[in-house]
Amino acid sequence: MKFAFSLKNKLKIAFLLFCIMCCSLLIRFLEDKSVKKINESFVSMYNDRLVPATDLYFIAENLYQKSSVLQNILIFTDQNITPAAGLLQLTHHNNKIDSIINKYQLTLLVKQEQRFLNDLKNTLFIQQEFENKILNIALNDVANGRKIYETAGRDISANTLNKLSALIKIQSNVGDELINDSKVFVSGTKIYSTFQVILAIAIGVLIVGIISASNAVKVQNNKFNLN
Repeated sequence: MKFAFSLKNKLKIAFLLFCIMCCSLLIRFLEDKSVKKINESFVSMYNDRLVPATDLYFIAENLYQKSSVLQNILIFTDQNITPAAGLLQLTHHNNKIDSIINKYQLTLLVKQEQRFLNDLKNTLFIQQEFENKILNIALNDVANGRKIYETAGRDISANTLNKLSALIKIQSNVGDELINDSKVFVSGTKIYSTFQVILAIAIGVLIVGIISASNAVKVQNNKFNLN
């Protein structure tokens, strides 16, 4: 009877320890998964948000440079730059913008971001075609080219900048979502750490209980032997 009772208690203790071990392994797995997600969020924040945001700034810079070229030729009639030279400069800036757009498309894009990017590409194409048309007209008649630019060119440029601003705003919104996701993963990691502490305390209590029970059995055995 004593042997059966002792074996039954040992099986209970072994099962309890096994459950604690499984819980510890599960918590460790979930914690590693959370850390991985946090790392992925920060990597995505840099590769898919910070770097592209910088690229969008360079698009704005090239748009500004193109506007300066057109104004120098058509409005300020700068003699140091001809319409033919202006066409070459615009081509240079357009190639830079196209290169940035191609690079930007390789990043992780949400659906709304993809839609705004397509809108920007369309407006950039319209603006490029319009600018080339104006400068080709200005090759023979600068005054006529200036008139067309002042009536429609400014609106087209403003529309392109509005599309670019909308895309930049989307970048900021998606970045905020990534930060919120990271906060959730961090909170999960804290919870897992709390569970680990609780399990450690449970193991300590169990060990103390086993030692106390063992000492009690020894005392009873000694009393039995004395009798």
